[in-house]
Amino acid sequence: MADFEHLFGAIYDELRILARRQVARLPPGQTLSPTALVHEAYLKLADASGGSLRDEQHFRALAARAMRQVIIDYLRRRHASKRDPGLPHTTLSGVAIVRETSSDDLLALDEALNELEALDERQARIVEMRFFAGLDVEEVAATLGISERTVKREWQKARAFLFATLRTSGHDTGTLETDLRHPRSSP
Repeated sequence: MADFEHLFGAIYDELRILARRQVARLPPGQTLSPTALVHEAYLKLADASGGSLRDEQHFRALAARAMRQVIIDYLRRRHASKRDPGLPHTTLSGVAIVRETSSDDLLALDEALNELEALDERQARIVEMRFFAGLDVEEVAATLGISERTVKREWQKARAFLFATLRTSGHDTGTLETDLRHPRSSP
């Protein structure tokens, strides 16, 4: 547990920055704060870590997954009580009209990501780390112990799968397409 506490303390500020990016993607009117997201992720990590942390990169990967789970759980609870109002979407040309990602978009992405995970777990981890934790290609490569070229190739395949899955389910991918193409530039 001491390693967990040390790692969490060492990257706490970084996690807050990542959480701020994720919360900024949520539609207006959401009440999840970056601090609450980090603290909820901490609780998930503390319960799940059990002393199995290898290093700081591994911890970042676990934090990405925990943040994803917290956001999706939060959106499911909110979504169950009321539907989102229609929000303007990014055009398919990639010109952003709004920067927020709707709850429907994130819930649909989570479902598509679960499908991807069943087919290729590594690609799903790459999406979590790039999209939910904002890690760059170099950081993902170091975390997974693979080459940057492999990360780029797998990231491209994963995005193609996610877009195809979302389109097949009749979901408009405009806003997500922009966010997945430029995960670090999202607010």
